[in-house]
Amino acid sequence: MKLTDEQEAEIESQRTTTHSTRRVISPGIEDILFSAIPVLDHGFIRVTDYMGCDESIVQAARVSYGTGTKKTRNDEGLIRFLMRHRHTTPFEMCEIKLHVKLPLFVARQWIRHRTASVNEYSARYSKLDNEFYIPAPEHLSAQSTGNRQGRGEVLAGSEAEEVLRILRDDCARNYAHYEHMLNAGETRQGLARELARMNLPANVYTQWYWKIDLHNLLHFILLRNDPHAQYEIRCYAGAIEDVVRAWCPIAWQAYKDYMSNASTLSARDIDLIKRRLRGEDVTLESSGLTRREWTELLDIIDLTQ
Repeated sequence: MKLTDEQEAEIESQRTTTHSTRRVISPGIEDILFSAIPVLDHGFIRVTDYMGCDESIVQAARVSYGTGTKKTRNDEGLIRFLMRHRHTTPFEMCEIKLHVKLPLFVARQWIRHRTASVNEYSARYSKLDNEFYIPAPEHLSAQSTGNRQGRGEVLAGSEAEEVLRILRDDCARNYAHYEHMLNAGETRQGLARELARMNLPANVYTQWYWKIDLHNLLHFILLRNDPHAQYEIRCYAGAIEDVVRAWCPIAWQAYKDYMSNASTLSARDIDLIKRRLRGEDVTLESSGLTRREWTELLDIIDLTQ
């Protein structure tokens, strides 16, 4: 990732300017506030503002549960209780605003999370930069044979070289045409920016400000840093994970224990486990599950032993 001199100067100015406040702050996130965290080849995320931290979650919950809660449950225990029992509204009391630079095709996946406020760079108003996402060779993969929206084996040798050449050549050609259409001259008016942009490929970089509460941010991470998610958006979700870990460490650990590293069992799954514990022979045929449900249950607990 390469920042322009103007961007570097802006970030340095923001990081050296401090303000006194009476509101609760998160020391962990203050350390990384405004800094650009690199993602992919030209992308980044950076925290530009936030509200609340672990203390805010506890404060909101105790308004709901009453003053007696403090005597029976410490802050960490309360946050873990809330996460474990899916009491989500206290986590919505924390909000964060990110400045994100990302490829357009990643943005189109990302925007499906409709629980945030978004303001994107306008290519109708400003000219897009000559920056395109080009995958590293180890991330050039064939179509998966078992997953219609996933990747399979990594391309190698001349095929990988050809793909990279095509990507680079197409980006260079399309951007040159984009600039040509925009530029006015003595004999031409130049095409409007809102029309010229349609010639650019989906790997061109865009930017936006994205504001979201902690509850919905954790849901975003759960879906987008899953092994089945596309690699490129997983890179962004992984970077955001580091931010949340610094911002709300207690809530983050509760999320890891009760959501990210946990498994959901259906009523039928629980019944099968009880039958197996009683010593019954449980098989796919006797389980009443589909083959896929059975396989997923065996990934959690082996009922055949």
